[in-house]
Amino acid sequence: MTRRLLAGYLSLTVIVLVVLEIPLGVANARSERRDLSAKVERDATSVASLAEDTLETGRRTAVPALQEIAERYARDTGGRVVVVDAQGLALVDSSPPEPGPRSFASRPEVAAALAGDVSSGIRHSRTLGTDLLYVAVPVASSGVVHGAVRISYPTSTLDARVRRYWLLLGAIALIVLALAVVAGVRLSRWVARPLLRLEEAAQAAGGGDLRARAPVDDGPPEVRSLALAFNDMVAKVEALLGSQHEFVADASHQLRTPLTALRLRLENLEADVAEPSRAGLESALAEVERLVQIVEGLLALARADSGEAPAGAIDLAALVAERVGAWQALAEERGVALRAEGGPLPAAHAAPERVVQVLDNLIANAVEHSPPGKSVTVRASTSGERLELRVTDKGPGLSADERARAFDRFWRGRTGSAGSGLGLAIVRRLVETDGGEALLEEAPGGGLAAVVRLPRAPA
Repeated sequence: MTRRLLAGYLSLTVIVLVVLEIPLGVANARSERRDLSAKVERDATSVASLAEDTLETGRRTAVPALQEIAERYARDTGGRVVVVDAQGLALVDSSPPEPGPRSFASRPEVAAALAGDVSSGIRHSRTLGTDLLYVAVPVASSGVVHGAVRISYPTSTLDARVRRYWLLLGAIALIVLALAVVAGVRLSRWVARPLLRLEEAAQAAGGGDLRARAPVDDGPPEVRSLALAFNDMVAKVEALLGSQHEFVADASHQLRTPLTALRLRLENLEADVAEPSRAGLESALAEVERLVQIVEGLLALARADSGEAPAGAIDLAALVAERVGAWQALAEERGVALRAEGGPLPAAHAAPERVVQVLDNLIANAVEHSPPGKSVTVRASTSGERLELRVTDKGPGLSADERARAFDRFWRGRTGSAGSGLGLAIVRRLVETDGGEALLEEAPGGGLAAVVRLPRAPA
């Protein structure tokens, strides 16, 4: 963000500099040419006034004095002074390219001056191989033109002055850009710093740290207002989750106790109830048991949604061996062979409590739906960049549509067995809390394979 803001400031600065400095440089070049032309015209007029008597009277004795004036002017200014008579023959030339008399009658500016007009402009001199700024003025008295004075000035000096001005403008532009970079960096950081902190706070809040707050004392007023609104939102979410946690704790105490008492009373009544009524009592006990499972499932799901337990590096193979050992007795009681497979693995990144609950749910489902004499396999292995848990049974399995819906809350399969319908929903929520995924696949040879993939722990 800082780079984008800085690029925007610099782009705007460059545009302003271009809009200001290019017209200024062009105007300066025109002004320099205009000033030089006016100056040379004044000088030519002055020389013409000095040469007027000489050309009017035709006295050649005054020509050396004019030549000396022209040469001194050439030394002082670098310009070339040429004085011609009425026929265009040069009487004075401050810097002739070759000795001998020369005629300038063919020069357009000299011809215009002999016609009584002042001529000025810039043209290329083939003789000198450079551009010349020239001014030619007539030497006249009483309306009669006696000759002309032409002063030519090499544009190299003018071009050098114009170039120096452009370089000065360039240096000013560089200084302005450097100052703009310094000011832009500070301004960008002033704007971007609170936004970056707001982003960090949003990421922390999204990761479950609802104590994260964005700074509200830095940056523009709009950013401060945004930070205040964000902090208010996070505080409300924290309060809502706090209420949820309180509900979980209260419900755990308030619901479990009466349900347990109801189940005990029904069990105590079972011995005193006559045989015809015993079936109804057993049905009531089954419904109470299912209600207990629903309450436990809802509480487990609420705890899973809260995601309180922090994730860390865990030994997946060790957890599999531990939970398989814990369920071994129940599996043997049902006549199901329960075994663990897999060797040492890299550490997984998850919360141990959540992984234990996932394994318990999947193993319980597999043992419950496996016929006696069949086996249930719990295998831990690597799968690409993740670690994989695969619980495979030899039960009736599920169709593709049923496997797609099995993770929905309160969904129960075609077997119609008692249960809360929350086991697999809890599994998926717990696995997703740790950044993993859970799915059901058809096991080779029949049955069902519950697959859980978890991320690896950072090195």
